[in-house]
Amino acid sequence: MNDFVPVRWLAGGHRMTIYAGLRRRVFPDLPPPEDRLFDVPPDTRLLARCHWQRRPADHPTLVILHGLEGSADAHYVRGLSDKAWRRGFNIVRLNQRNCGRTEHLSPTLYHSGLSGDPRAVLEELAARDRLPRIGIVGYSLGGNLALKLAGELGDAFPPVLKAVVAVSPAIDLPSCMTAIERRANRVYELNFLRGLRERIAAKAALFPDRYDAAGLARIRSIRAFDARFTAPSFGFASAEDYYVRASARRVVDRIRVPTLILSSADDPFVPPAQFSAPEVAGNSSITTVVTRHGGHCGFIARRDGRPSHDGYWAEHAAVAFVAERSG
Repeated sequence: MNDFVPVRWLAGGHRMTIYAGLRRRVFPDLPPPEDRLFDVPPDTRLLARCHWQRRPADHPTLVILHGLEGSADAHYVRGLSDKAWRRGFNIVRLNQRNCGRTEHLSPTLYHSGLSGDPRAVLEELAARDRLPRIGIVGYSLGGNLALKLAGELGDAFPPVLKAVVAVSPAIDLPSCMTAIERRANRVYELNFLRGLRERIAAKAALFPDRYDAAGLARIRSIRAFDARFTAPSFGFASAEDYYVRASARRVVDRIRVPTLILSSADDPFVPPAQFSAPEVAGNSSITTVVTRHGGHCGFIARRDGRPSHDGYWAEHAAVAFVAERSG
């Protein structure tokens, strides 16, 4: 599994992360998606971009969870979808609450530990659609959600859930927040913060009795944003309390579904030490691969000569892992 050889000039955490985030990608073989709404009681709807094979129940299904301030249309979500589609998967590209211009579908915000949302989607796909083989792949924040869900399910995970993959998952939010607050990572924090501010402005316009956007420009960090908005919106005592309680690290020791974690030692803001913790390393259901290079959700590899291999190593590895366990 650890066969990742980076493009030589991208062998650095910042270079790989930034290049992967900015590079334009097109997927001509991926058909147009069908929109689908999933209801999450009591008052939330989630929008998914779906691609259904003919006779969907005869094919495995991949549910994809994007990262912080991403969407179902993020390049890595579409790249993974393209590869899985060609392997015969149904695809469910799920928008987190309020992401992908869905602020009107829920009065609430989203956060890094809101694992009940993908759980509701998983349960509906199994019960209503009768899909017998489902895998979940999450990136960054979505990776934390996927692992947290798997840990919460524990021994009681449904038989339809065949595999979970987490790419660059922020499973220990306190250490990840400390890392992103380093001066060298300020560009990433500002990028996330810009999206978070815009999200609150949109929510305040839609739900003025619930959100006060005054002073948004004076919020200069993600931690300050979470202290003002995220934590109180969900009943956390503080931003720090939110980070601890929303971290998948608290429950990964209970994961029993086959799980793959892909991360890199040079990820700018997901420290690799969290993956050598006993609760991760000591769980035989988890396969962990920490590459020397790869950045954050980057993993652009040297081409191996095959026309079908576009160099996005983590996408290929994730699809292969789920396919091998989906029969």
